[in-house]
Amino acid sequence: MTNNDSMELILAKAQTLIEALPYIQKFNGKKVVVKYGGSAMLDENLKYNVIRDVALLKLVGMKPIIVHGGGKEINKWLGKIGKKSEFVNGLRVTDEETLEVAEMVLSKVNKSLVAMMKKLGLNAVGISGKDSGLMQVKKKLSGGKDIGYVGEVISSDSKLLDTLIDNDFIPVIAPIGIGEDSHGYNINADDAACAIATAIQAEKLVFLTDIEGVFTDPTDKKTLISEMDINEAQAFIDNGVVGGGMLPKLQNCIEAMKNGVSRVHILDGRLEHCLLLEFFTEKGIGTAILKESLF
Repeated sequence: MTNNDSMELILAKAQTLIEALPYIQKFNGKKVVVKYGGSAMLDENLKYNVIRDVALLKLVGMKPIIVHGGGKEINKWLGKIGKKSEFVNGLRVTDEETLEVAEMVLSKVNKSLVAMMKKLGLNAVGISGKDSGLMQVKKKLSGGKDIGYVGEVISSDSKLLDTLIDNDFIPVIAPIGIGEDSHGYNINADDAACAIATAIQAEKLVFLTDIEGVFTDPTDKKTLISEMDINEAQAFIDNGVVGGGMLPKLQNCIEAMKNGVSRVHILDGRLEHCLLLEFFTEKGIGTAILKESLF
């Protein structure tokens, strides 16, 4: 590499920092909820990069909160005890034994993320929706069918989160809630993230997924939508443009924004540094959903 090449590289890095400056200023002191799940949780290198990105968000003045899943890991451990995973409309059928495995696995995942943050010099605390009544739930039915200890969040108390955030901790939340019967309930991690983002009135809610974002034509990667407003998102649902796993995600996005969340992002968590690219660059990646159109 020549001196000129080296200087161009240095200048490019400086330009990146300059481009990030207005976004750092805009979101300084703002609460950001990151729903972390999918394949990015299974790859140790990707996991480290996601946590490092969250560390940077914290160090430039944001207030990140992580809500994590662990479905693939739960499947693996259920398989080890010879129990087959069963789903109804995308929701895990959760009997007592399955709930016990889910709580064990989610606790293991939770503490591994906390340990990774500690290694990066951050203060983090692992909790679940059971702690201090963070997520109160009722039994969730799927198409009218009882699927066991699966919870629908009916209220979320932000006092514990506010205390942790105010004392410079990053909350890392496992999606287990508590019912009126004082029993634990498994919560879909997307639902849990929406409930938490609503409770703390987050500036941003980010879903790290296994897809690049929302497409007008899912078979054509060139049709990725960079930005859409809440009305366009609703039209996509009403017109049947989206389906599969994206449908409940969009529904969650709309619901969260109706309840006070300012902006929602759907990102491909398999892409290295996806959080930084979306937060701190002009073009961004994935799909951002706004309360109203910028135009």
